Amino acid sequence: MRGSSLFLCLFSVSCWVNLMPTAGEKIFHFGACRVSMSMTEIRAGFTAIKANIQSRDPIRTLSILSHPHSLHKVKSSDRCCITYQLFTFYMDKVFKHCRTEDSFVNRKISSIANSFLSTRRKLGQCREQNNCLCGEESTEKFKQILANYEGLNVTSAAMKSLGELDILLDWMEKSR
Repeated sequence: MRGSSLFLCLFSVSCWVNLMPTAGEKIFHFGACRVSMSMTEIRAGFTAIKANIQSRDPIRTLSILSHPHSLHKVKSSDRCCITYQLFTFYMDKVFKHCRTEDSFVNRKISSIANSFLSTRRKLGQCREQNNCLCGEESTEKFKQILANYEGLNVTSAAMKSLGELDILLDWMEKSR
């Protein structure tokens, strides 16, 4: 009987530890989904390359992620869906086309992409379990983001989107 009590106690502690975010990770609420991610790590990587990436942006009059279809106006019930779409957008369109001659910058981009991949997996699992659906308004916002992106050549659009990563990160932190 003592052995089973000890086992149950260790098992409970193990489950509790696995549910807790690791050091530096924050829990984000995207509609019905709760996802942990290391915003500190992503921000540090982005900050290290932001000036380099933004200096490569030839078109400063256009934004892909902001005004007039601002993410800040997305309903809380749509955050799960649009966040998943945005992480997929960054994985499939942005990070693939952001290569520079600077190996330091490339390593930072790769690190950010790996963090996005991990978070997108978690968000995708939650999204499937909770049947997160996009409302009409967030669908339109995402379509506008894609239209802004596709209006530029692939490399320019990818660099501009990466240079605007702080817009996405700010939105995520404000919607926590």
